[in-house]
Amino acid sequence: MAHIVHAKAVKDGTVRSLNLANYLLSLCVKSQNFGYAHKLFDEIPGRDVRSWTILISGLARIGSFRMVLELFRTMLMEGVRPNQFTLSSLLRLCSSENEPKMGKGIHGWILRNGIDFDVALENSVLDFYVKCGAFHYAERLFKRRTETDTIAWNIMIGGHMRIGDVEKSLDLFSRLPFKDVASWNTIIDGLMRKGYERTALELLYQMAKNGPALNEFTFSTALVLASTLSLWELGRQIHSLVLILGIHNKGFIRTSLIDFYCKCGKMEQALVIFRKIPQVYLHSLNPIVTRDESVTEIIAWSSLISGFVYNNEYEDALQTFISMIREHIGVDRFTVTTIASVCANIGSLTLGQQIHAYNQKIGHQLDFHLGSSLVDMYSKCGSLEDARMIFKQASSPNVVLWTSMVSACALHGQGREAIRIFELMIKEGVKPNEISFTVVLSACSHAGLLEEGCNYFQLMKEVYHIKPGVEHLTCMVDLYGRAGRLDEAKEFIQRNHISNQSLILKSLLSSCRLHKNIEMGNWVSEKLLHLGSLDAGSHVLFSNSCAINHRWEEAAKMRNLMRQRGINKLPGQSWIQLKNQVHTFVMGDRSHPREAEIYSYLDELIGRLKEIGYSYTTEQVTQDVEEEQGELFLGHHSEKLAIAYGLISTPSGTPIRIMKNLRVCTDCHNFIKYASQLLGREIIVRDIRRFHHLKHGSCSCGDYW
Repeated sequence: MAHIVHAKAVKDGTVRSLNLANYLLSLCVKSQNFGYAHKLFDEIPGRDVRSWTILISGLARIGSFRMVLELFRTMLMEGVRPNQFTLSSLLRLCSSENEPKMGKGIHGWILRNGIDFDVALENSVLDFYVKCGAFHYAERLFKRRTETDTIAWNIMIGGHMRIGDVEKSLDLFSRLPFKDVASWNTIIDGLMRKGYERTALELLYQMAKNGPALNEFTFSTALVLASTLSLWELGRQIHSLVLILGIHNKGFIRTSLIDFYCKCGKMEQALVIFRKIPQVYLHSLNPIVTRDESVTEIIAWSSLISGFVYNNEYEDALQTFISMIREHIGVDRFTVTTIASVCANIGSLTLGQQIHAYNQKIGHQLDFHLGSSLVDMYSKCGSLEDARMIFKQASSPNVVLWTSMVSACALHGQGREAIRIFELMIKEGVKPNEISFTVVLSACSHAGLLEEGCNYFQLMKEVYHIKPGVEHLTCMVDLYGRAGRLDEAKEFIQRNHISNQSLILKSLLSSCRLHKNIEMGNWVSEKLLHLGSLDAGSHVLFSNSCAINHRWEEAAKMRNLMRQRGINKLPGQSWIQLKNQVHTFVMGDRSHPREAEIYSYLDELIGRLKEIGYSYTTEQVTQDVEEEQGELFLGHHSEKLAIAYGLISTPSGTPIRIMKNLRVCTDCHNFIKYASQLLGREIIVRDIRRFHHLKHGSCSCGDYW
């Protein structure tokens, strides 16, 4: 459009008109054609403050900080005095880019040069100080103002909410003389973000009853509230209302509806809304689609993908992502992060590498959000080296990225390395948070580092003043339990008054099974039974513990109790991905097309392994059967079948990677160690707890897991 008008102006000679030139410049800026805008700007004779302001404000909106700063300096050098709108744009940019030094410099320049403050400029200064953390100065400015409009009140309400002073924010809101729709939206959204969902809901009802008319942002926030509080009926009512008002296809309303139905597990309804997207928005490359429309379209696709992931429908998430690329929809960092989590969940290293390569192709910077996601993805797909590579490449690692790397080492049984990175994080001046301590305590637990774990627990409480949560306490009980210090674990539970926490008791029950302590296992089981938390996993743990100690009657009694209560044990499954196809196995599985080859090879392999020292760990059999029948049970466990298939389907010397939905048993662990020694293969197993890297007859876990 700007090109056409410009060409016409050149032809008829009106191009020299400053008003027309400024109009053309504003058209270029609105369409974000900044290359053409710069060229046109350079050709404008006698540029006035409006010319400079149009370009500066346009670049400020897209966050081009360095370019805006250079333009502002050139503007001053050429003797053009900025107006209030120019300065407001600069301050807003300093706020969004968190540039306190430059913002204060601009404020100082305004004061030194006697620029008159209008309401908009005063609000921009106030907003700058609030967002850049100089809150005390912002409060002084707010109190000094003789006239404070609703926007200023809203800035302060949002500012107090942002720093966690919910009480002050609510007090300001109650004293606000006139509450416009932005005031209500600010307080409701802030309360929701700070975890005060019920208070936010009460205010939403008040707003609907006595406040101004709800706008698009209100409806969007209300839908998030409805999904957070699992208020299905409220969400449906909001959907009906936006349909009546005819705004269901507007921007964030549509994406919020998709997100609401996804969070409620109603993917069919989410897909119906998604498929009704107007065709004009279908491609972000369409010239008649504005930038804001393109952004909301990306969010709609991202919301749908996140919904599939939230509901564990990983294949649909991947297919939607592929369609997103084929439709030329821009892929943002959030979507890449979400898809990386899919690769992590299914343990697909090949797919994860493709996602990483695609991200490099589209050019998203490896910030701490994306970096931590890729570190997590590579570590859960079994490639700790790739996780380390990402960690080293990421710019400005923060506590999230550091914690992800500590977690990666812990997951792969490298407890000492996890501690080294944790200590390096502290040395670099990065303050560990609650999750950081959960991860390092877990690393100590899985590596048997009892003294180190106890020291970190004290450090968390006494130096960083973090109150231990259930996760930290569970790690400590697990740390004592795995080390065989069951009495100390029990004493820790009683000392901290946490015998009513089922998660902690289940951890102790697992250790009772590991160390064959039936008496304490009985004590824990009774506690769990009293709490009503004796779930399938707990029943199985205690039953297996009895079986290992040959207390068959008690084991049978527990299995009968499970049947009476309708509790089903989660069946063990193992799977291996070869050539983009996943092959899944269960114990004694005969459904695979190559089952004859698999069983023949497995039986032959077990025979060869017995020659070099392998023997069945028959104490793992949880039923009172003859030894020969027990060996038959063990010989066809799901992980053995998956490994056998991997061995007959891949070239000699290549690593075998398998996943299991439960913990790998001791017998299978021994089988894999001997197989890695005999065949000279690295076999990598990810179970529900951690990775086992088995090579040359030994495992990364050091047989401590």
